[in-house]
Amino acid sequence: MQIDTADVSLIGHREENQDRVAVAADEQSALLVVIDGMGGHAQGARAAETALATLLEAFWQTPHPVFDPLGFLHLALGRAHEEVVKLGQGIGVEARPRATSAICLVQDAEAYWAHVGDSRIYQLREQRVLDRTRDHSHVEVLLREGLITEAEVHGHPMRNYVECCLGGDAVLPEMSLSGRRRLNAGDVMLLCTDGFWAGLKDEELVRFAQDRDKAISETLSELGQRAVAAMAPYSDNTSAAALRWRAA
Repeated sequence: MQIDTADVSLIGHREENQDRVAVAADEQSALLVVIDGMGGHAQGARAAETALATLLEAFWQTPHPVFDPLGFLHLALGRAHEEVVKLGQGIGVEARPRATSAICLVQDAEAYWAHVGDSRIYQLREQRVLDRTRDHSHVEVLLREGLITEAEVHGHPMRNYVECCLGGDAVLPEMSLSGRRRLNAGDVMLLCTDGFWAGLKDEELVRFAQDRDKAISETLSELGQRAVAAMAPYSDNTSAAALRWRAA
């Protein structure tokens, strides 16, 4: 499996970085994870750290290539939710640790992904966004109902209101899973928190995927800095993980 991977996590204009991001890979499978922690004081960071550890543990304890990719993603996110819920026991509702998450499993020239909340996953191919997840958020509901346009999403005053998350009150959070997505040589899988995508246009993401002159780690870092600058002086934590598929 020939892949190039990178990740970036910037504090932005916040006092603490409550995002977590990771890429785990061996010769057969790769898992990309981004998590955006939410909660009072340091609870968001605790939620993100706990969810990340749970997801990585699930990946490394599962034989590769993963036999049932979508089942694995569903079970892993469910476990992460349970662990974050435990952190909130005895804490007031508003301050309980929560997190949004996006995870992507790549193996056998295929990608499978799942997400909860407004952390996103993009599949970028050649000169276009081939696919992207739809946010579990209030503005996404407004968009689906035709009450706002795509261009109005980024600046909407309720953009940060998510409909579901890890650690919420639901027994199991609503999660969206992809089907099997075939990967062509040069395809890029990009996972990012809302602090990353809110400051960037799709055209910038496409140019990032097309840039083969620099290492993917360098171009992803530049893109993260651009996202922070675009939202200054109120930028959120800004994090992303990326994988370029080269060959099986």
